[in-house]
Amino acid sequence: MNTLLGIWAHPDDEAYLSGGLMALAAQRGDRVVCVTATRGEHGTSDPRRWPPARLAAERATELARCLRILGVTEHHWLGCPDGGCADVPAAEAVAKLAALIGEIRPDTVVTFGLDGNTGHADHRAVARWTAAAFARAAAPGARLLRSAVGERWHRRWAPLNDGLGIFEPGYPVVVPDGALTVDLVLDDATVRRKVRALAAQGTQTAALIGAMGVDRYTEWVREESFVAWVPPNSGHTPCPSCWWDLTTARWQCAC
Repeated sequence: MNTLLGIWAHPDDEAYLSGGLMALAAQRGDRVVCVTATRGEHGTSDPRRWPPARLAAERATELARCLRILGVTEHHWLGCPDGGCADVPAAEAVAKLAALIGEIRPDTVVTFGLDGNTGHADHRAVARWTAAAFARAAAPGARLLRSAVGERWHRRWAPLNDGLGIFEPGYPVVVPDGALTVDLVLDDATVRRKVRALAAQGTQTAALIGAMGVDRYTEWVREESFVAWVPPNSGHTPCPSCWWDLTTARWQCAC
């Protein structure tokens, strides 16, 4: 990689699913850019203490601190409502992301799979937008990596995940380890850095780290897995009259 672009839904998605990848890329001297759709203003079980405006401001501060720890200096907000990404006009979101991809010219884009990793509706919407924007604007040779739940990690941590309620009903979609494009087990120094970055987002992670203990939490976040995606009709070079159909996930051609 020379330029890595991550596109995520909420502050902390980037660190959980790609914190190690970002840290390693930044350490190597690559350009690393992060895009976050929402400020996560509803991400609390205590809305009296954390009303939306206050939580949004705090999570923005936490994310900035997290990214500094990972060595990431470029960040963009999409300005979408937390919990409401599915209601955002898809054409508008795709246009914003396509413009960013065209400007940044990433070699690699990382985001959610269409299952949203956990099944969260915001995650799934961001995955659809990113695929459409990538198909429209990515440079030749760029690749899109989608976060995946590998079978080895799932087998080890399923009892814990079930107790925490991490996944929506019917999720996760488990991918055989042999089908993973990237199956990253972080070295000790990198995973410690990732844990520091996650701990910087204390509104989301402090209680969990306290309950699990830092050693077990470290092992829980040590692995990062991705599957490469190639747009259907990838042999077709879109012309100005073509568009990406989010319903069929294919190019529709008027030429």
